[in-house]
Amino acid sequence: MSNETKNKIEHYLKEHNWLNLGTVDSEGKPMVHTMAYVSDGAVVYFGTSKQTHKVDDIVNNPNVAYTVDEDDVDVMTITGIQMQGKATQVTEQAEIEKFGMMMYEKYPFVKDMPETPDSIVFRVDPVEGYYLDYSKGFTHRDLVTY
Repeated sequence: MSNETKNKIEHYLKEHNWLNLGTVDSEGKPMVHTMAYVSDGAVVYFGTSKQTHKVDDIVNNPNVAYTVDEDDVDVMTITGIQMQGKATQVTEQAEIEKFGMMMYEKYPFVKDMPETPDSIVFRVDPVEGYYLDYSKGFTHRDLVTY
């Protein structure tokens, strides 16, 4: 079941556009950030301005969580993912360029956006996750570890 569940998570990430990223600040207060993202397998990438709370939070504590799900659902057939991972800043130019190409492919409008020189890229490597599928039973979810 584990490889099947991992494949479902990877497919779900490819098919959706927004994630809700949870971080914790230096005082222990949580915050959730809605983010556009791209994925390579179960690894998630996102870009953001250096001057954001999420950057400060990740520098302080790289352990993050996120969800990806449907906005308009029948509560009895919910599907989605709940993930925990470790966020790190991407510094290698080849990986930054790979991120850029994936963003252009997934979000074509990004090509028309102005450059933001203070942007940085993060990758989130999965640690543990759940694939939710309520069609198998109310609150059904399958756990995987990475």
